[in-house]
Amino acid sequence: MTRTWQITGVTDAARARIATARLAAAYGVPPLERTRLAASLSTRLRQCLTKGGTWRLTLEAATAPAGTPDAGQGVLHAVVTPAREAAADGEPPWRMTVPCPEAVPAAGDDAVADDPAALAEALLGADEDTALVLDKLTEQEDLVAFHREELQQTNQGVVALHAELDAAGRAQREAFAAERKARTEAENARRRLTFLADASAVLTASLDHHEIVRRLPDLLVPEYAAGVDVWIFDQEGDRNRPPVHAAAAVVAARTGRPQYAAAAPGGLPGVDDQPPSALDPEQPLLCIPLPTRGAPLGVLTLTPPGERWDPDDAVMLIELTRRAAIAIDHAQRYQHNRDIAETLQRALLTDLPAPPGLSLAARYLPATHGLNIGGDWYDAFRQPDGGVIVVVGDVTGHGLRAAVMMSQLRTALRAYAVDGGSPGRLLTRLHTFLHHLQPDLFATAVIVRFHPDDPTMTWAAAGHPPPVLRTPDGRVRTLDAKPGAMLGIPLEQEIADHTERLAPGSTLALYTDGLVERRALGIDPGIERLAEALGSFAPEQLGTDLEGSADGILRPLLSDSERDDDVCLLLCHLDGPA
Repeated sequence: MTRTWQITGVTDAARARIATARLAAAYGVPPLERTRLAASLSTRLRQCLTKGGTWRLTLEAATAPAGTPDAGQGVLHAVVTPAREAAADGEPPWRMTVPCPEAVPAAGDDAVADDPAALAEALLGADEDTALVLDKLTEQEDLVAFHREELQQTNQGVVALHAELDAAGRAQREAFAAERKARTEAENARRRLTFLADASAVLTASLDHHEIVRRLPDLLVPEYAAGVDVWIFDQEGDRNRPPVHAAAAVVAARTGRPQYAAAAPGGLPGVDDQPPSALDPEQPLLCIPLPTRGAPLGVLTLTPPGERWDPDDAVMLIELTRRAAIAIDHAQRYQHNRDIAETLQRALLTDLPAPPGLSLAARYLPATHGLNIGGDWYDAFRQPDGGVIVVVGDVTGHGLRAAVMMSQLRTALRAYAVDGGSPGRLLTRLHTFLHHLQPDLFATAVIVRFHPDDPTMTWAAAGHPPPVLRTPDGRVRTLDAKPGAMLGIPLEQEIADHTERLAPGSTLALYTDGLVERRALGIDPGIERLAEALGSFAPEQLGTDLEGSADGILRPLLSDSERDDDVCLLLCHLDGPA
């Protein structure tokens, strides 16, 4: 179906528009599409009338070709062809296509009469279409308003959700920051505790307070201090030192409280603030007293590694200073007690006599651990008949109690020897004496008796390592005759005497187990080493330099510097006829 209208005036345009609307309705074009077609066509026709000339409107019903959105469905094509003059000016045709589901219109739908009633009816029909469009538009507006309300509510929910997500993210970031801060603080605390433990082990490893003072700067520089000054008061406690110490150090010494001297307050816990030091006003100082049970024994003055100290580092430095003070105080007390003990030990070891025909040389070395006092002793003295008694003994244990017991045994032996008696008889009496005097204390001893008129020596031992004898020809042997039991054990015993014939040039070595016994090896390898050392000397060396020979024996046997026991050695060299 194809319809064509010539349009030269307003009446032709009106009839063409009305006919198009009727045909569109007849072909089943939806009201909305029909109204759009009529409105667009009216606009185009007004433009045509304005330009003048004869225009042609063609309306064609057809089927949409394949490849289009409406392929296979009915469509209605409207084409307005421009007048000859407009076409000459390049005016393009106007086209519009609308769907039309019904393909068979009623006959005569395109005839439009000139009667005003018919035109009015057509106009009213157009208004009906417009009303339908307006109703549709109202529905769409209501739908738009509904969706707008939904969108607004959705937006509010999205905004609220974003706010919640932002708050959750902020809380999570704060939690992560707090966790990182806590982890950093924990790591710093662990680092400080580890340093404090390691530094304490270093400070307490030495019993020399000078060494402890020397180690402090090495521990603190450069991590916790740029400079360290240790001020130790003298033994009289005089704290009025020359003015090389900062005023804050003097205040710390007098008050016993840590002081911080700087232009600005330090804010350090447990530390008093002071004005900057006149010695160096630009340099902050932390002055910490070295506390003891009484008054401070000194002041530790530190300069910061950076601009200032962290408060936690300052707390750790105060604790380290307290531990250093304890270590220094213990070392000073130990040194003092060691000096007393060594003086007492030397006082108990008397000078050796110089009997004719007999040379004596003795060495005593205290253990390297603990107080320098123990139960080892040596002695040599003359008897009324001209004989010479030499003895080496060892009281079990260390300390003052062992030294006192050693002194009592030494005194008792001298008293018993005045009445005469052989070495075995003297040891038997010492055994009884010790058992009744100190039932829980024991001792070992070896006694040798020389007499200038007798070429034979008499000896006896009680639980003691055997004497080692070197003959003039250089041979060395151990006098391994069976000894008695230890002195003081709850056992009745008679300790036997043993005799050994001597030739001039013979050398006898008496010693304690600290010289030959080692935990990992036992005592026998040590006695063999002693015999080798004694046999390594030339005969004339023993006769002319017995003191140097004693040192020569000690050197190879005490090559290890750490000794858990005291060492005693007594050499007896027979110079001439017995």
